[in-house]
Amino acid sequence: MTKITVAKGDGIGPEIMEATLKVILAAGADLAIEEIEVGEKVYLAGNTSGIAPSSWDTIRQNKVFLKAPITTPQGGGYKSLNVSIRKFLGLYANVRPCNSLHPFVRTKHPVMNIVIVRENEEDLYAGIEHQQTDEVVQCLKLISRPGCEKIVRYAFEYAKQQNRKKVTCFTKDNIMKQTDGLFHRVFNEIAAEYPDIENEHWIIDIGAAKMADTPEEFDVIVMPNLYGDVLSDIAAQLTGSVGLAGSANIGEECAMFEAIHGSAPMIAGQNVANPSGLLQGAIMMLNHIGQSGVAEKVQNAWLKTIEEGIHTPEIYKEGISSKKVGTKEFADAVIENLGKKPALLKPVSYATNYALNLPKYKRRPAADKKLVGVDVFVQWNGSSPDELAEHLQEITDKEIKLTMITNRGIKVWPEGFKETFCTDHWRCRFMAQGDVGMPKAAVIGLLQQALWKNIDTIKTENLYSFDGKAAYSLGQGQ
Repeated sequence: MTKITVAKGDGIGPEIMEATLKVILAAGADLAIEEIEVGEKVYLAGNTSGIAPSSWDTIRQNKVFLKAPITTPQGGGYKSLNVSIRKFLGLYANVRPCNSLHPFVRTKHPVMNIVIVRENEEDLYAGIEHQQTDEVVQCLKLISRPGCEKIVRYAFEYAKQQNRKKVTCFTKDNIMKQTDGLFHRVFNEIAAEYPDIENEHWIIDIGAAKMADTPEEFDVIVMPNLYGDVLSDIAAQLTGSVGLAGSANIGEECAMFEAIHGSAPMIAGQNVANPSGLLQGAIMMLNHIGQSGVAEKVQNAWLKTIEEGIHTPEIYKEGISSKKVGTKEFADAVIENLGKKPALLKPVSYATNYALNLPKYKRRPAADKKLVGVDVFVQWNGSSPDELAEHLQEITDKEIKLTMITNRGIKVWPEGFKETFCTDHWRCRFMAQGDVGMPKAAVIGLLQQALWKNIDTIKTENLYSFDGKAAYSLGQGQ
């Protein structure tokens, strides 16, 4: 028996949670349920996080959290509970199946059945931003080896458990060779451990176009945070069934499962809400904890019910649907179909019951790290890179050489083009001469020299080699 935490949420949350639990328990889910209160009532009681400390303790102890939609009150400085849960519990993987239900739900892609596995914690979503000059702001894109390994391994373990045949990686490593390049390299490393699962890599732009055109050619797609956020919404919309979709947020210790949609307070208490989104989240939960046989039974019964045309009001259509039912009646219809399989929609067949094998990250031995140069970022309002280079060369010595100046990443010195538009933000690269490397004291000395020359330095980025390999990008055009 697995102990789980349940929150019934707000609006239609209690209704769809009651229906969901009724279905999965009827199917034989072996669960002990501990309920907590989160959401609007907690917010309005004076807790701006929407969750009490004791509820955090319950979630962390049970490690599996099935949550109905909640309402965040407007104004008052209230924080999003969903965001808080993902960040505080380290829920690094966002998993969203996108499966068309043609001809029962309208879609242009009747055989679409893909799963988007999105890294959920880092990338540009670390939210580290700065204004650096009058004209330029920056956002730091952070990609870590632990983050890559965890999300890629999850994608392959998920594919293995779900009997899926292929995992595809989307990146833009033809441009971002260090950050997206690391994600791609880790994907290749881990893919080699799963020889029975096909793997492939696509550049994100053409991959996204391919997914929108022929999604049936993809199975499981894994990608960094920003790409996954955008493409998971696109994929869900392509199926035509955003309101029927569930979502999982997976961490090393805890996991949260939910519907994609909100709390819909306007229809609360009317017995008209569709519990399918939360039911799909619960099915993902059952797979996660190793009760895949029950998950398979519930999913096939749900597909059978959809196929029979037993629909709640928001998907009911004359000529397609056979019967309009409420929340409770829909759950009863799914229970009636337990043990049955759909005839037109493709039935699911999950692997033998086992939980996903998600080992903790093991740090590798430290590489031989050497400081070989420094990028000094400068605010300068002159128009000629050659003039800036003259000033910068005055602060160097025989052990440090100015080798490049870029503006917005484009090399403008030496041998820049006069046509290149320049802002007031300049990256000035200084490299150590010889094989010894650059002592950090030399960086401090360089900045001190710049101060004496009234050169407005903004920030520095040290340039390293790891095991003799350069670990920094070239300038565009270099």
